[in-house]
Amino acid sequence: MNNHQAPITQASLGRLLRPRSIALIGVSAEPGSAGGAVLSNLERFGYQGNIHLVSRTQKEVHGRPCVASVDDLPHGVDVAVLGVPQAAILGTLESCAARGVGAALVFASGFAETDAAGKAAQLELATVAGRNNLPVLGPNCLGFVNYIDNVPLTFEAVPPTKGAAGVAVLAQSGAMAANIRMALVSRGCPVAYAISTGNEAVVAVEDLLEWLIDDPHTHAISLLVEQIRNPERFLALAEKAMSHGKPLVMLHPGRSERARDAAMSHTGAMAGNYSIMAVLAAASGVVHVDTLDELFDVTLLLNRFPSGAAGGTAILTNSGACKGVALDFAEAIGLELPLLAPETVSSLQALLPAFASAENPLDITTAGMKDASLFGTTAMTLLDDPGVGSLVVTVMGGSPGQQLAKANALVPCLSKSTKPAVIAYMGDDSPLAEGLSDVMRAGAVPFFRSPERAMRAMRALANYWRVAQTMGSREAGPQVPAAEFPRRGLLAEYQAKALLAPLGLAMPRGGLAKTVNEAIDIAREIGYPVVMKAQAPELPHKSDVGGVAIKIADAAGVRDAWERIRTSVLRARPELELDGLLVESMAPSGLEMVVGARRDPEWGAVVLIGLGGIWIETLKDFRLIPVAASRQQVLAEIEKLRGAALLHGTRGAPALDIEALADSIMLLAAVMRANPELVEIDINPLVVFEAGKGVLALDALMVTRS
Repeated sequence: MNNHQAPITQASLGRLLRPRSIALIGVSAEPGSAGGAVLSNLERFGYQGNIHLVSRTQKEVHGRPCVASVDDLPHGVDVAVLGVPQAAILGTLESCAARGVGAALVFASGFAETDAAGKAAQLELATVAGRNNLPVLGPNCLGFVNYIDNVPLTFEAVPPTKGAAGVAVLAQSGAMAANIRMALVSRGCPVAYAISTGNEAVVAVEDLLEWLIDDPHTHAISLLVEQIRNPERFLALAEKAMSHGKPLVMLHPGRSERARDAAMSHTGAMAGNYSIMAVLAAASGVVHVDTLDELFDVTLLLNRFPSGAAGGTAILTNSGACKGVALDFAEAIGLELPLLAPETVSSLQALLPAFASAENPLDITTAGMKDASLFGTTAMTLLDDPGVGSLVVTVMGGSPGQQLAKANALVPCLSKSTKPAVIAYMGDDSPLAEGLSDVMRAGAVPFFRSPERAMRAMRALANYWRVAQTMGSREAGPQVPAAEFPRRGLLAEYQAKALLAPLGLAMPRGGLAKTVNEAIDIAREIGYPVVMKAQAPELPHKSDVGGVAIKIADAAGVRDAWERIRTSVLRARPELELDGLLVESMAPSGLEMVVGARRDPEWGAVVLIGLGGIWIETLKDFRLIPVAASRQQVLAEIEKLRGAALLHGTRGAPALDIEALADSIMLLAAVMRANPELVEIDINPLVVFEAGKGVLALDALMVTRS
């Protein structure tokens, strides 16, 4: 909801997240008491600030005195933790504001995640907070842990961990905030903050992101959100995070309809277009991952390696079979495995037995069993290759002694590398040698038990660095003037074509006929054969009602088609008033594509490219591209279509005009940028001809905001 009336300042969030004084309201020593659990955490962490306890029933808790009312608190406490029932929240917030409390944390559930009454209660909570300029974290949240200042404001029993600059964990779900935190800590990744936001009645993810980006202790941000309430601000903050060298890794459930429904039930929030969100977030520098494993792995790597090196990934193994598996998996996920430079090949040949192949992936064979130092020397040789930007070492660990020998050979080398390098010991959950984890952590070398997880995480890093390199040098696309739309809502085909043709999108020759004689005149002027199509804004799917006739060869055919189309359309849609019939030249054959654009009301606009016919409808072979994309990015996305080979010519067919296709996409992107009220454009089909012969838009649809 985020209905706070006054802006949340960075200073007020500082009082919330780094408080020098804390009031626990509703504290109790009874088992299960949220306030008592928070107090236990604070004592366990050795919090050095002032702690004030408020209890109507108890004089002291844990030997600390309690006051009976919020009114008895000293003025200006930094944060109040409300461990009171839902029904008491509003009154308690009013009392906190009157005592000059800087911020509040609300654990209670029963708000927008429940029903209409809960939504109304949450709106009232936000109104009270806004009226009093009081930042509120929650409701329905687990609170947060600040490891830098030893501030565990959560009722989860959290073990103390030495504070260190590193990752900030941010999640709307309290359970997931804890899950991510535990996963990262268990792998030796420093966590500075772990924050759950719950329903975000006042303080939202975007507010906390802005604070964390400016926080000197935050080096990377791991984010799990079910709903982003201010997409425009979020995208701007993502770009700011990238410019500050602070990677933002996000898992956002909601690809499936059931997941979107679950998110709405959990947080009381609506969801936007997931596909458009994913495309625009990635273009703004967000590392968008699909699984929890990836969230852990990519966060771990980007915290360790916030800046990358140019080049692809080298893979070092001691298994020929693993080499084959790695080649297949790299191709499947799009991880670049570059060819090695000649000097690298020569160096490796000097190190390896004659029967080993000096290539990428590199299998050092059983030679490493005889001389474990070979793992380190070959790893450094690969990292010295100018075409290699990162390294994945994926090996069978062997006996405990062999595991340690490999680690002792690899870690000193990899820990000094400026290029990202990780180690994966295969064997799933098979036992590891005692002390192995200590060796890895001492060298700050990320450690995996799955080569696939390591490779997938390295692919995400490569994509992040690629976006980072292009972020500051985006070329401006074509500019077009704002359009004057003839009507609001859906435009008829002839109206859409009249707007797009002057901008350079190629159309068949023709025009709109109001009478059959006008149709004959147009057909005579452009030449037979022609196509005739019924035209009305309310008739986007003309062929469904018999509104299209093709291959009309003469004037008699025009008269026949005129009567046939009008009769068929009016029989199916008797209330419809046609604007006329569009008469156009028959187009020569070519490859039918679909190009278009969509504007999500929350996230913004993208353009779409796909193969026509069954390709896009049945096989879902299409790509979404930000309207700010460069021509180079557009061409790269075209090549990612599963049917892209058709554009290059197959079985003797000529290559097609990919450049003209890219021009069409760039033009639609410019039209969307110039017309914020434009919701949708569909060119279906766009026929692509032989290279150098251009494209032709056979049908067009445009929709503006009503």
